[in-house]
Amino acid sequence: MEDNQLYSLLDSMSLKEKIGQLIQLSGDFFSTANLSIGPVEKLGISPEFVKLAGSALNVVGFENVKHVQDKQMENQPHHIPMLFMSDVIYGYKTIFPIPLGFSSSWNPHLVEKAFECAADEASASGVQVAFAPMIDVVHDARWGRVLESLGEDPFLTSTFAKTMIKGLQNNLPDKKGLVACFKHFAAYGAVEGGREYNSVDLSLSNLFQNYLPPYKAAVDAGAKMAMTSLTTLNGIPSTADKWLLTDILRKRWGFDGTIISDYASIQEIIRHGFAEDNEDAAFKALNAGVDIDMKSPVYANGLEKLVTNGKLDIEKINDAVLRVLRLKNDLGLFENPYFGASSTREKTSLLTSRKRALSRRLAEESIVLLKNKNNALPLSTEENMVLIGPYADNHALNGMWAIHGSKTDTVSILQGIQKFVPNIPTEKGTDLRRDSSLLAGLGFLSEQEIKRMVSSEKENHHNLMQAIKISQKSDTIILTLGEETYEAGEAGSKTNLELPENQIHLINELSKLGKKIILIIIAGRPLALENVVDKVDAILYCWFPGSEGGNAIANLLFGCINPSGRLTMSFPRVSAQEPLYYNHLATGRPQDLAKGRFVSKYIDAPANPLYPFGYGLSYGSVNYLNLKIDKEVFSKDSTIHVTVKLINDSDFDTTEVVQLYIHDKVAEITQPVQRLIDFKKVELKHDQELTVHFNISSNQLTFFDNRGNEKLESGLFDIICGTNGKQHLTTTVRLK
Repeated sequence: MEDNQLYSLLDSMSLKEKIGQLIQLSGDFFSTANLSIGPVEKLGISPEFVKLAGSALNVVGFENVKHVQDKQMENQPHHIPMLFMSDVIYGYKTIFPIPLGFSSSWNPHLVEKAFECAADEASASGVQVAFAPMIDVVHDARWGRVLESLGEDPFLTSTFAKTMIKGLQNNLPDKKGLVACFKHFAAYGAVEGGREYNSVDLSLSNLFQNYLPPYKAAVDAGAKMAMTSLTTLNGIPSTADKWLLTDILRKRWGFDGTIISDYASIQEIIRHGFAEDNEDAAFKALNAGVDIDMKSPVYANGLEKLVTNGKLDIEKINDAVLRVLRLKNDLGLFENPYFGASSTREKTSLLTSRKRALSRRLAEESIVLLKNKNNALPLSTEENMVLIGPYADNHALNGMWAIHGSKTDTVSILQGIQKFVPNIPTEKGTDLRRDSSLLAGLGFLSEQEIKRMVSSEKENHHNLMQAIKISQKSDTIILTLGEETYEAGEAGSKTNLELPENQIHLINELSKLGKKIILIIIAGRPLALENVVDKVDAILYCWFPGSEGGNAIANLLFGCINPSGRLTMSFPRVSAQEPLYYNHLATGRPQDLAKGRFVSKYIDAPANPLYPFGYGLSYGSVNYLNLKIDKEVFSKDSTIHVTVKLINDSDFDTTEVVQLYIHDKVAEITQPVQRLIDFKKVELKHDQELTVHFNISSNQLTFFDNRGNEKLESGLFDIICGTNGKQHLTTTVRLK
């Protein structure tokens, strides 16, 4: 459809039709031939606006999409097609590792391919818009939604943001892609106390330097949609923040795509105390720049009155509707309302061997080896070993937000290991959680499910005794522990990051046997492991690894793959250290420069992380030598050439993540002790030497002041290069 045709369509629409284009409802509103009365009454929206709704939430599967699309276009006076949007967070049917996991791969190219696969599967099933990527920078592992994040660093998050958006949108012209909707704008990951939906309060320098860069990267990558945050930012709900949505996102950054609220967040600005009622909320959200109201009655019940009483200019609604229509037109929905979906393509696109292989490879590169005492790993198939723990024969390896995937399609750890050791003895040992009230409080599990998950005292004791019995006969114990699926994810905030007491008890009992213990952890966040780290010989941190998790874990255990994952979020020693992040500001009384009481420390625990950002081991080791720069003084219009020599003097071929940081030694605004500005992932054969090259330009040395202005100042900068979060070489350069 040509642009002039879109304007003609807009001019011919009634006010109610226009408002309908700005309303998104969930699939239960369209579940029958007639309107589903229950959801209509519950939401408080009229049946008329259901018929006029412009988009649907989480309606998937070609036949479902076709049914709803046909019915809605029949109801719609101008037969305007709907948009179908869904949570395709880290896979559709083929599930990849959780984002916090795959960011540990430090492999943006591979992640781009993964999101191309997710887009191919979801678009074949009728989805047109993915509510991804989530690119909120996070500093606090107590926040359950770190599962969806890419970690604590703005540069690395920005890098992945670009590749995820490209992966989703690359194949849009061939109708095998998805519109990327980046979220949550802005700074949702900075919620106070790590508590879901809590307030956010940041200085402008902190906001612009540490939290906004990934969203700017998403705009630069061509994302077509943005989603607002559920929280307040400096006292204003993001969903009604005109400065944020219009002045920054649209005017300063040039974003011309569609802005959608998060689930019911427009109505929630009333609860924030920022709007008086639905009419007031509708005015403030639309005036701020929100085009689509997701799953709330506010636009449906408030916009018409605002126009008729003259408070809201109809052109505000026209602008929002035009953005929605343009998106539909860009996708070609007026010509083909099903986009690229078909029953044939759906049958041939899902869970193919190629997509499984990609999921496996990404999982292999995402898993982080945290400990490997006395080269306990890799294992030999000749070892006498057992497999113990609640994740031993458990297919629930996908994590909370793989809502369209199935654990029946997921390879368990047992299945993966059996390809190497077919008859490995296996026992559960204990449950994942034994606190029924906590499980009930997660809000997803029925009473019957909880009863199946929590064994009786007698059965749990039997499981423990059986685990000890078979472990006594072994030389090596592979122990699988971690979080229950719904402990991590949205609304999964918690104060205690240690493993549950029953799992700790299992570790304690097995450690008494004097056997080699390989600990495998399945989790959606960094856990506090100081109370278990000395009781095991090796730790593989596997996150929720996805459809091919069991195969990936087994390949690392038995040395088919050398671990190369590096952490993108710091691991605390104890829960109370949170928030914890590497790029913090210096203090005037740092513990490492002074002794005694009056320094920045805790009196009952170290202040530093157990495992820092960038940390991760491999089989064998790589040594860093001869960090060099080609000039000690450079100007603002030149670059510095940096080289570092790597030597792999081990018996293993390996992959190394070479990390480049800076520290601005003196600035108008105090700068972080370290700031990542570049990285390279390189392969080294055993006994190979390799020189790695970086170029640093002056625009990598800028910072933001407390008015949100980007600044570049002359002075001294430390150039820091290394790996493992610990092994670093440093030199200094002056910018004149």
